Amino acid sequence: MQKKRPIVKFIVFAVLTAAVALWGSSSGLLDGLKGMRPEGPGLANLAGVALMVFATLAVEYLVLLILSFLKPEKHRARTAVSLASNIVRYIAAIVILCGVLAMLNVDIGAILAGLGIVALIIGFGAESLISDVVTGTFILLDNQYNVGDIIEVGGFRGTVSDIGIRTTCVTDTGGNVKIINNSDMKNILNRSDNVSKAVADFSVPYETDLPAVETKIPALLDSIYAAHTDVFRAVPKYLGVQALADSAVVLRFIAEVGESDIYSGARLLNHDLLVGFRKLGVECPFPQVDVHSK
Repeated sequence: MQKKRPIVKFIVFAVLTAAVALWGSSSGLLDGLKGMRPEGPGLANLAGVALMVFATLAVEYLVLLILSFLKPEKHRARTAVSLASNIVRYIAAIVILCGVLAMLNVDIGAILAGLGIVALIIGFGAESLISDVVTGTFILLDNQYNVGDIIEVGGFRGTVSDIGIRTTCVTDTGGNVKIINNSDMKNILNRSDNVSKAVADFSVPYETDLPAVETKIPALLDSIYAAHTDVFRAVPKYLGVQALADSAVVLRFIAEVGESDIYSGARLLNHDLLVGFRKLGVECPFPQVDVHSK
């Protein structure tokens, strides 16, 4: 399910904020907030709580709306935008929690004093949470990967779509999103750092005049590169005979591509090699069995 756009949520909470402010001002409820009595929350307190919550959420989604319009090309900058969005959500939650307690005349100081013991108890149970946050901090500082990088972790390969304080989201080519705790981001292979190579193995029959065909391969590879300069970063290379299979001689070809084009590049190379070799009069072999009888 797709997330609602921040602009819709911003408009909703902005309207609610304006409505509560107008109602509170006209009824005089908000005028009595300074004189709130500690004996319990009244209507004025509840109006103040609603106004504070709606206003905080409106500001939160306004900031998220602004960040959503930022589409930097550099992966490091996109990571900063993703992290900022996560931090804004956490700050808004803390502000709302503390604001509600203050509006309801709860002694926050006494609560914070008692949190020392509670934090110690929770700390043992939230060890993984703390580990996720600490690991996420070091991942960002060490620049191990950024939003937009193609990585492989735990056998899952995909593009980093979001980096948060606790988790990292990786999206594969099928659109599947895997959410991984930052503490589990180990043995990462960042495939965006270097140029990748698309590999194509093409089989020709044993009766093929291989030396004659090899003289025509450079021109074929030049034509393949000219047709797909948007995918291949250089002219594909012929490496030679890869294997002597049961029914064919396997030739290997490679092409330099970006990591995001590694699969499409291999498909294009296979297709154009098939078409090109057929034009040269070389067909792909089919499995053959020779039977010898006395």
